[in-house]
Amino acid sequence: MALVLVVDDEESVCEFLTEVLEDAGYRVQTAQDGPRALELISQNPPDAVLLDIRMPELDGMQVMDRIQQQDNRLPVILMTAFGTTEMAIQAMKAGAFDYIIKPFNLDELVLTVKKAVTMRQLAMEVEALREGRTPEPLSMETMIGQSPAMQAVYKNIGRVAASNVTVLIQGESGTGKELVARAIHNNSSRRDGPFIKINCAAIPENLMESELFGHEKGAFTGAGARKPGKFELAHRGTIFLDEIGELSLATQAKLLRVLQEKEFERVGGTEIIRVDVRILAATNKDLEHCVQEGTFREDLYFRLKVVTIWLPPLRERMEDVPVLARAFLQKYSREQNKSVTDFSPEAMALLMQYGWPGNVRELRNVCEQAVVLTRGPVILPEDLPHSLRFPQHAIKENFIKPGMTLKEIVADVERQVILKTLQEHNWNRTATARALGLNRRSLYAKMKEHGLLS
Repeated sequence: MALVLVVDDEESVCEFLTEVLEDAGYRVQTAQDGPRALELISQNPPDAVLLDIRMPELDGMQVMDRIQQQDNRLPVILMTAFGTTEMAIQAMKAGAFDYIIKPFNLDELVLTVKKAVTMRQLAMEVEALREGRTPEPLSMETMIGQSPAMQAVYKNIGRVAASNVTVLIQGESGTGKELVARAIHNNSSRRDGPFIKINCAAIPENLMESELFGHEKGAFTGAGARKPGKFELAHRGTIFLDEIGELSLATQAKLLRVLQEKEFERVGGTEIIRVDVRILAATNKDLEHCVQEGTFREDLYFRLKVVTIWLPPLRERMEDVPVLARAFLQKYSREQNKSVTDFSPEAMALLMQYGWPGNVRELRNVCEQAVVLTRGPVILPEDLPHSLRFPQHAIKENFIKPGMTLKEIVADVERQVILKTLQEHNWNRTATARALGLNRRSLYAKMKEHGLLS
């Protein structure tokens, strides 16, 4: 998720732009003067800067000049309430990416930021290719969803990415836990270091220690040469321990030592290996219940869950189904060299009625199959699996009525989600807004739109 730095001496402007940009899917940092902005840029370079021209101490033109000395590829969008032709020309000649005038046209503002971020990410990708590195996929391309639940996930990623804190990612199978781990890594100071994934459920217990910590030559039958483990390979980067709930108690004890001491020995070795690694872990299990059952160490559990990010199942963010489905449709249509453009209203209605026990992974597989099977440019109900046309996992409230448009279906889902959350929080708007990842103003607007203010 891209990071935007907003620099303005007016706190209200910073707060307003933070709200607008977070709603558009960006992480946001703010500064109210030039020196603080330069400090933030040196600590954690953003993907774009929104910079007010008229500020005390250092004005925007001076700050932009210093930014360009630090990183001349960082796009700077200048803002001012005093727009003149001369100022615009001066700004663009000085190297500004663009120039916008207050009061803002919000659509234009968001579009300008999007263009700047895209340019920055493409420049980083080109640089990676020149240096022989494989660039990571753009995080905004891989994490899809604008529902309040996903906006809350994005914000949590933004809050933890810049630190080295251990993060536990929880959610059902198929919800996208690895994507969250990659987004944290890609938006951290370790982004240029390795991202090493290990699936703890896929490796036999007798090989797990060797996989994690490596082994020396002759350590066991078949160990013909020294082999570095995943922790060693992840030095100065991030290691992602997927399905960590499957680790044995013996391996958990060794992992705890790495978390505490940042050191280990290879299997069959005596040399102490010290590493600088950030640990991210994921599970679809209730680890607290596993602790109570004695299958997971309590001390390791508390070490891992310094910060927890919970990924909602797809059935709890049904408003994201259309955008996810169309993204997968575009991807697989391109891969299959076909010109499939959309779903028929009837096919989309079936997607919206289904309960998605396999979550986003199941939706992706359904879309791939539909693209392969369809004979025309539009996905029809007969292109979808039998399980969707005759579902055992239909959502409980069959709210889709004949003749409803997709917009009406999505609006009805949104109304149900908001109403259910209000009821769960005894109609406390502050608590409801927090649970949905909204601010109070946005919640009020949606309640008014859906007739929930009475």
